[in-house]
Amino acid sequence: MAQSSSPISAVAERYAGSLFELALQENSLAKVEADLNDFEAMLNGSADLARLISSPVFSGDDQAKAIGAIIAKAKITGLVGNFLRVVAKNRRLFAVPGMIKAFRQIAADHRGEASAEVTSAHALTAAQQTELKATLKSIAGKDVAIAMTVDPSLLGGLIVKMGSRQIDTSLKTKLNSLKLALKEVG
Repeated sequence: MAQSSSPISAVAERYAGSLFELALQENSLAKVEADLNDFEAMLNGSADLARLISSPVFSGDDQAKAIGAIIAKAKITGLVGNFLRVVAKNRRLFAVPGMIKAFRQIAADHRGEASAEVTSAHALTAAQQTELKATLKSIAGKDVAIAMTVDPSLLGGLIVKMGSRQIDTSLKTKLNSLKLALKEVG
C-alpha cells in the first residue's frame, strides 16, 4: 500500500484492509461492497448522519447506539454491520468515508482493476457508464471500477479521478476559468 498522506487516511487504510481480509476469508466481497455502497448513499443523503459521524460532540456510546439503530433499520448486517459498530465504539466514525474509499481501492486492486471516482452533474445512464468504462479502460490499460456520485452544482460535464490523475470537464470549472480570465483582461 502507498504511504498515507495523513493520519486519517492511515487509519482508514488499516480499517479497510482489515475489513477486506475478513470479507475475503468469508468469501463475501460483493456483499460487503454492496453494504458499504448502501451506507455511503445514506451518508451522502443525510446531513444529520454526516454530522453524527464527524462531530466530536457525540460520545462513543451515543455514536454506537445511533449507528446500531441506523444499520438495523437499513438492514445492513453481517461484516459491514459489525464493522460499523466496532468503528463507532473505537471513535473512528469520522474516517468512514475514507475507509469506504480505501476498501474500494483494495478490492479493485485484488480484482486487477483500476478504480476511478466519477462525479457528474446528473446520474449517468447505463449506456453512458459503459462508454465511460471503455474510455477509461483504454487509458488505464485494464478494467476500471467506477464509483459514481452526483453533484448538481457542476452544471454539466464530469470530474474523473483515477489514481493521481484528475480530469475536470465540468461547466462549473470552465465558467470559473472564464471568469478568472475576464478579471485579468479588465
